[in-house]
Amino acid sequence: MTPEPLLLVADHVAGGIEVFAVPGGTRVARLPGPRVSEHAGFLALPGGRVACVDEGAGELLALDPFAALAGGPLVAATAPVAVSGEHLAADATGERIAVTTGVGERAEPWSDLVTAVDLRAGAATAVRARAGEPGVTVVGAGAAALVLLRQREPGELALYRHAGLLAAGPGRPRVLPLARLPLPDDGHGDAHDPATGLVFAATGEGVHRARVRGTALLPEPPLPWRGTGRGYFLRLDPGRRLLWSCLRGGPGDPARWPEWTNTAWCHGLDSGRTALVDLGPGLVFRMALARGAAAFTRVHPDGDELLLLDPARPRVAARTPLEPMSGAPRRGGTPWDGVQRRAVAASPGADWVAVSRGGHGEVLIVDARTGRPGTVLRTRTPLPEGGRLAMVSAGDRGHEDAVGR
Repeated sequence: MTPEPLLLVADHVAGGIEVFAVPGGTRVARLPGPRVSEHAGFLALPGGRVACVDEGAGELLALDPFAALAGGPLVAATAPVAVSGEHLAADATGERIAVTTGVGERAEPWSDLVTAVDLRAGAATAVRARAGEPGVTVVGAGAAALVLLRQREPGELALYRHAGLLAAGPGRPRVLPLARLPLPDDGHGDAHDPATGLVFAATGEGVHRARVRGTALLPEPPLPWRGTGRGYFLRLDPGRRLLWSCLRGGPGDPARWPEWTNTAWCHGLDSGRTALVDLGPGLVFRMALARGAAAFTRVHPDGDELLLLDPARPRVAARTPLEPMSGAPRRGGTPWDGVQRRAVAASPGADWVAVSRGGHGEVLIVDARTGRPGTVLRTRTPLPEGGRLAMVSAGDRGHEDAVGR
């Protein structure tokens, strides 16, 4: 019998990871302690495993929730990595991983460390590249895997051999890229399509594309946003061959966030067609992909909601009102400083969406086919700032989107 989908819930403030069966909500496992990097998020690996960065221990954790369901350990492997974790990505095997560092609580970029991990060999090496908050993708597999860092100010894509980073030696040496490709300075958002080898980087100008040929980086024409604002993340939908983002427009002042516009952006990787769907005003932070829907949460002083889009002909198929959060963002303040948020998760092999209620220790399970709310899971901690969520189901192909979310 195929096991139920499993939901991982991480409290990155109080620490700890819990695993629940979906949709019923049975707690499968609990791992006290880890403070999962909120920014780097969870990375789907082959075989239903999931990777994340434990900020407190300075470790990459490879988790196996289905092993925990069968009574085994939740942690399958660990490796030391530099923190604060900014982004992480894996090769096609899920064994070669790259982790970049970010600013943490500091105001300016300060760390130039990138960690290359070989989970199979149990090896990890940290090297110096360039200070910043680089995005990362990994192209290829195994010993031939290549790491691409997306840098800002000045913007560029920088190409490295993963094996070369691993072999760089102790002392965190500086490593120079094999190739560079200029980008605008405001890059934020990365994706990799393993079917074509294309790498994508979101900028104010549009989605820049590059192809790796040997150790060369070849640019391709960027994809225009064709809408108001710009996208700050990219999400690959490998089963439907789509690339997703959300365009944020409106006033630049964060205190006027209730006036921000939000437009779902959906690009067909094979058709070349782009669709835009209005999501309404407020804060749309991240998204998730279920079997038949793309899920977005929208936070607004007039009421929060979960929006479910039909990817076949992109449109809003269902709206689910969400219970308000104590400490939610308010008019006149920013939507991310000292306030509560929501996290969202789904599996491309399941018909459920999970949405957290930051500060309340609650996660709502919603039927992605109808938008009908179901079980409310209650966690051991209050999930300040919404926590981080990841959902996995057997054979769901989630690992084909090999960038942490």
